[in-house]
Amino acid sequence: MNLCIIGTGYVGLVTGVCLAELGHSVICIDNNEEKYNKLIAGVVPIYEPGLEELMRKNVAEKRLSFSMNIQEGVEQSQVIFICVNTPPKDDGQADLTYVEKVAREVATHMTSHKVIVDKSTVPVKTGEKVAETIKRYNKHKIDFDIVSNPEFLREGSAVEDTFKTDRIVIGVDNKRAEKIMREVYAPINAPVIVTDIKSAELIKHASNSFLAMKISFINALANICERSGANVEEVALGMGLDRRIGRSFLNAGIGYGGSCFPKDVAAFIKISDELGYGFNLLKEVEAINAEQVQLFIKKIEETLWVVKDKKIGVLGLAFKPNTDDMRNAPSIKIIEALLKESAHVTAYDPQAIENTKHIFPDIEYCNDPYAVAQDAEALIIVTEWDEFKTLDLEKVRKIMVHPIIIDGRNIFNPSDMEKHGFIYKSIGR
Repeated sequence: MNLCIIGTGYVGLVTGVCLAELGHSVICIDNNEEKYNKLIAGVVPIYEPGLEELMRKNVAEKRLSFSMNIQEGVEQSQVIFICVNTPPKDDGQADLTYVEKVAREVATHMTSHKVIVDKSTVPVKTGEKVAETIKRYNKHKIDFDIVSNPEFLREGSAVEDTFKTDRIVIGVDNKRAEKIMREVYAPINAPVIVTDIKSAELIKHASNSFLAMKISFINALANICERSGANVEEVALGMGLDRRIGRSFLNAGIGYGGSCFPKDVAAFIKISDELGYGFNLLKEVEAINAEQVQLFIKKIEETLWVVKDKKIGVLGLAFKPNTDDMRNAPSIKIIEALLKESAHVTAYDPQAIENTKHIFPDIEYCNDPYAVAQDAEALIIVTEWDEFKTLDLEKVRKIMVHPIIIDGRNIFNPSDMEKHGFIYKSIGR
């Protein structure tokens, strides 16, 4: 099939590349010239394992192309995916400016029946607004269908998540659109959930908010464990073996970050408020997440007593491993707090250093974890990269001024760290 992807961020680019790999002819549209120039040069502007190789392969096999001309994409494609950014406003509401603009342009350039797919995470009832906009600017009265097709990709494993997804959700209001969307995803062996458009829109916000709730629950529980002398990992294991609960997303730490969970929880709260229901449970999820990073900062200060003028190494900057994404990364608040207390901060991350330099241009960046540890009075673990789990701890201890590790992701065993001679602080243990 001929498909058009409008917007080549995390969702759009992964979707476009993977649909091309399934055998479709895909054109990806983006109005950012710098990004477009990278893409036509074969360079992926984000770090996502396996994506660049797959992109180059499909470009070479002429199933994937890039353009800045939205008219070109609309005219040659049967299905058009809207994958533009929906950033949060100050009140948490999703800003749908880009979605509206794309809908308007699509309507202007339509010359035959189109299926227009909302792939971006949008509030419930957005499909109605997109349909109204297209009708308003659809001068030639071309027939079209609106579909909600939310994505469930995890940064760092987005390619695998596309091909091995738990489910494909398709929100439609007629059989014609359903048939076309089933054809799009036919090569993927996964359950297909066909529902109305509003339900599909809610599924995404409900899913991400529930996962955020699990994270906040285990972090709140970690605080109880610390105060009572229990071990949160043992508690999580005992809980997670219950099939009704499951072990995933029960990892205590310094809270969730990234673009999805903070934005989607805030948006869902705003959506609920506008519908006349105060979703207080989600408001508490937000509050716990914000408090968790502050409690970690307090743990650093209590362990070191005085932070001023001390060299403190930060291992991990991205909000999660296998990505270079710094959006809402807990490392930002932690480094801000250290700098406020006049600490000398050194930092290392396998992928996110360049993005972090835009936020903290004046801190010292290192080429490996050992350079961060050299002469440091403490190491702070913020992101659970596999590289950190296999550190030569004996070497680390010898090159530090004081063998102090404050672990925000529980990547080491406390008893092992004690044997290696470290003062070791973690979460809920």
